[in-house]
Amino acid sequence: MCGIVGFVSKEENKEEIIKKMANKMFHRGPDGEGYYIDNTIALGHRRLAIIDVENGKQPIVSKDNNLILVYNGEIYNYKELKKELERQGHKFKSDCDSEVLLHGFEQWGKDMLSKIRGMFSFAIWDKKKEKLFCARDQFGIKPFYYYENDEVFIFASEIKALLEHPKFQKVLNKKLLEPYLSFSFIPTSETFFKDVYCLEPGNSLTFQNNKITVNQYYDINFQEQENNFSEIVQKIRKTMENSIKYHKISNVEIGTFLSSGVDSSYITSVFKPNKSYSVGYNNSKYSEIEYAKDLCNKLKITNISKKIEKEEYIKLVGKALYYMDEPISDPSAVSLYILANLASKDVKAVLSGEGADEFFCGYNRYNELEMFKIYNKIPFFIRHSLSLLFEQLPECRGRNFIVRRGKRLEEDYVGVNKIFCEKEIKKVLSIKNTIKSQEVTKEIFEKNKDKSDLIKMQVVDIKYWLARNILLKVDKMTMANSIEARTPFIDKEVFKIASSMPQNCKITKENTKIALREAAKKEIPNEAYKKKKLGFPVPLRNWLKEEDFYQEVCKVFSQDFVKEFFNQDYIFILLNQHKNNKKDNYRKIWALYCFIKWYEIFFIL
Repeated sequence: MCGIVGFVSKEENKEEIIKKMANKMFHRGPDGEGYYIDNTIALGHRRLAIIDVENGKQPIVSKDNNLILVYNGEIYNYKELKKELERQGHKFKSDCDSEVLLHGFEQWGKDMLSKIRGMFSFAIWDKKKEKLFCARDQFGIKPFYYYENDEVFIFASEIKALLEHPKFQKVLNKKLLEPYLSFSFIPTSETFFKDVYCLEPGNSLTFQNNKITVNQYYDINFQEQENNFSEIVQKIRKTMENSIKYHKISNVEIGTFLSSGVDSSYITSVFKPNKSYSVGYNNSKYSEIEYAKDLCNKLKITNISKKIEKEEYIKLVGKALYYMDEPISDPSAVSLYILANLASKDVKAVLSGEGADEFFCGYNRYNELEMFKIYNKIPFFIRHSLSLLFEQLPECRGRNFIVRRGKRLEEDYVGVNKIFCEKEIKKVLSIKNTIKSQEVTKEIFEKNKDKSDLIKMQVVDIKYWLARNILLKVDKMTMANSIEARTPFIDKEVFKIASSMPQNCKITKENTKIALREAAKKEIPNEAYKKKKLGFPVPLRNWLKEEDFYQEVCKVFSQDFVKEFFNQDYIFILLNQHKNNKKDNYRKIWALYCFIKWYEIFFIL
């Protein structure tokens, strides 16, 4: 696991620049550094040594000195690919997956991407052709950012490295404020830094003759098949066992992140690491530590846990936003930073349970499709009329249900964690000409128009919530603490099973993740397999009503530059409504707070 960086330009002092950029990502690779520089390109690499600790240094150069690779990730099937390449006559100097990647590109070119099972972002420079080939894994586990102007093309694992290049022009991309307030993160390939893009999951990029070409090599596709329930459960068990086996390949100790839920409990029960790690809060409603300890006692493994104090949480918000590069108003990001820091004292890698909710339908919003089937049978024009009427009324019990059930999915659904509606965004924002949320999701809904509402929701959540919030958060918060997070559920073989399951294997009126829970039941020695979705809870709702936290938010909201983006009077109304128990506005307040703090870190300080 590493950090990669590079640029194509004509500077004389390439070595000085590339080292400065790479050092901004020291946390991603404290075990070593390496560089390649010629008249056209500079490549840099920071290494966190996990596989073949002695021989895995980068950049790697091909035998004929023509290809140079920098790479971040893990190729879990590299041993099989290595054997296949050896049969083709390739000779290897190490047992490192990065060398397999380079030989694979020599043998198969871009077709290599369809053979890889793992998480990755990489860049390969072809000296003869003066051509840069880059790619990102199928689901977006590993990040890849790039920037171009008339003088330079730059790429890196983190945006903060791009900012160090002298020809980078730092400008805020204001038009993304509306989708940010709606989604709670940036849902586009554009970022909040103008002209900085993230390469989409399942895409490759070629830079040659000052031209960028982006191609999609993989896309998620759901094709439901009517299979026997018990057969599906057995397939899930077999595939997950195989995925966990691949994900624990390492030359260093691996632990697990463990909550009380089915996903991390399943992974921990199959893997049985020496150590698992959990965090929680003093309020039992926001802590899963006791459940985690119970599982570990039954598995006879060690659980190391920590209770997070409010003061520590507040203190670390700015640091988490710095490492994140862009604002994400997911309160669990800070908790994850603390959890990763706890684990980093013992291990260099962990397995974590992300992806199961999106692949196997774990969110409570999904089984509403079954719960409210009868209401949904009311003709749409009636439901729509009621929705328009109730939208005009003050908040009351049942209002949100009627409003939401009277809108087509395409009009309203931006994911499981929508923050501001379009009507309220108009009151909040001080700027015009922003991107509308429906513009972001329009292509996905059009592409999946013949699919069920459940599949449409899954695709939106995999493309946005999972790739641009969950995985970004996991990568940035673990790498900030110099440890690697591996996600066995987010695997293309696992997705093959998940994408073929019929709806009755995913949700019922009573529960979510039906088939996955049944598979997990056979492995987990306690009742975690049937626990309802809890997420990664943080007591923000309560803290924002307490005077010290309230005053901190007031101070941030009061800064002069805030009025450039937001209606200050209105955001204080939201804050005081929450403080005085008139409305539960904590998610809205937190989204605003995170953006302002992030802007302060990257544009003011």
